[in-house]
Amino acid sequence: MEKHRVVIVGAGFGGLFAAKSLRKVPVQVTVVSGTTYHLFEPLLYQVATGILSEGEVAPPIREILRGRDDLDIRLGWVTDVDAGASTVEVSAPDGTIRTIPYDSLIVAAGASNSYFGNDRFAEHAPALKNIDDALEVRSRIFHAFEMAELEEDPAVRQEWLTFVIVGAGPTGVELAGQIAELAHRSLKGQYRRADLSTTRVILIDAVDRVLPAFDGSLSAAALKQLRRLHVDVRLNTKVSDVDAYGVTASDGYLRARTKFWAAGVAAAPLADRIAQSTGAGTDRAGRIEVEPDLTVAGHPSIFVVGDLAATGLPGVAQVAMQGGRYAARVIARRIAGRPAPKPFKYFDKGNMATISRFSAVADVGPLHLSGLIGWLGWLGVHLFYLIGFKNKVSTLLHWTVSFLGRGRAERITTTQQIHARNALRVVAMLPVSAAAEPLGGAAAVPSGGAAAVSSGGAAAELPGGAAALLAGDQVAPVHDQGLRR
Repeated sequence: MEKHRVVIVGAGFGGLFAAKSLRKVPVQVTVVSGTTYHLFEPLLYQVATGILSEGEVAPPIREILRGRDDLDIRLGWVTDVDAGASTVEVSAPDGTIRTIPYDSLIVAAGASNSYFGNDRFAEHAPALKNIDDALEVRSRIFHAFEMAELEEDPAVRQEWLTFVIVGAGPTGVELAGQIAELAHRSLKGQYRRADLSTTRVILIDAVDRVLPAFDGSLSAAALKQLRRLHVDVRLNTKVSDVDAYGVTASDGYLRARTKFWAAGVAAAPLADRIAQSTGAGTDRAGRIEVEPDLTVAGHPSIFVVGDLAATGLPGVAQVAMQGGRYAARVIARRIAGRPAPKPFKYFDKGNMATISRFSAVADVGPLHLSGLIGWLGWLGVHLFYLIGFKNKVSTLLHWTVSFLGRGRAERITTTQQIHARNALRVVAMLPVSAAAEPLGGAAAVPSGGAAAVSSGGAAAELPGGAAALLAGDQVAPVHDQGLRR
């Protein structure tokens, strides 16, 4: 008899914990993921600021789920779901489309960053949602300090030493705190011409307090610590535009060559396809409305967990973990012919955010911890949930170097980490026919800038007037981060 087929879309917290929970259930599991790794997103900002390497927060999926005959892992992106035929359409990296049938489907595709309809901001203010983002952000941060060292004009040098982060949630607060620590502590004395003590870190948000999901007392504690780090926190301030040289906010134009976006998330594009196929409703952020058992109404074989489900719960790792486990438990009971479990109920284990070394806030039930106690709790919790013994050990060593000393072990950056990503952004905006041209050696050149050249010799024009090679042994500068005046 053929085993019950379970397809899991995504290998984030929801997908991974669903796959692990199905280990002893008589099913055939197929995990479809757009990356080869599982990302421990809560520590991603530490990759971006030179504390940890990408491997420490992104162990390979195949290594985590090794030794299982019941499990198949496919690299690709689910582009469509046919609820009537019980199949998913998967696009491989080479463009090949494959169809995978399922008896149960667990969708844990997560969320993407949202620029609230202003996607052009991404060119100048990258977000922090994946490893590619983290490497680009890291390159921009350390590149800014190097450019400040080279710059002779004091006004322009200050623009290089000004960092703007849009969004005062955990990611924005953590990023702001770490950039401030880099400038005022970790890199102190390493630059001769650039006075890093003049570095400005500006944190902007339209809300009235930092960390709005936390208890008010913890928001106040976080704000106090940020100001101790000389972070300029501007609340009740809206951003209307971002360009190569700065940010247009409701309180004026801020000149800054380096900007980052941490101001919102939206459902992954797959949510829209699922809604069309199943007739499911969606909320304002595009998340799919689900039943109390996390299934789509009228389609009990389709589960939606984590950030993609409109449950009214926060978009944190624990929601996805518990949702993945719950979906696996429902499937196991169905196969065993047992009654369905009670409706999904989220057990809130609390929220945590770090501001700087020795300072964090933790909202755990009735406990509201801040300062050193909150920081120690934050270290313990994140180390506990980090996957892999080797990763735990190496992370602990890197934390010791960075927090007790001044070192940042992961400061290596390349210009390609900035420029190639902008080239890819341009290619993503091209029509399908034009984007496919480079393999044949023809040019796909929109208007207003210079060309990004692929290994096939074709060109896709970049904004700003300079070229970056997508392959080969040279990289020419790209005018993206305000590299030229």
